[in-house]
Amino acid sequence: MPSTHSDASRILGERFRQERQRLSLTQMDLAYLAGMNVANYGKIERGVGNPNFETIVRLAGVMGVDPAVFVQGITLEQLPPTKASYTAKDYIREREQRARP
Repeated sequence: MPSTHSDASRILGERFRQERQRLSLTQMDLAYLAGMNVANYGKIERGVGNPNFETIVRLAGVMGVDPAVFVQGITLEQLPPTKASYTAKDYIREREQRARP
């Protein structure tokens, strides 16, 4: 079984699963309503899939929930590491330091 894509993907999937279950829908029901393949939806719930913005909005809309509910509180640190984890704040600070005489 594949491992989760990241902590962020796992959290997002758990939130989708909780809301789907709250609505008493099966994965197949929700996938059908969202116009997507049930296997792909299942991957999202397991944290293996990495849904794009449109998919998140579509699923949230089908469930009658603001998409922000699903991503609220997920941070950069919960994403997979990149070669250089550099924030805009870091970039601006370094740029200002270099500009000083």
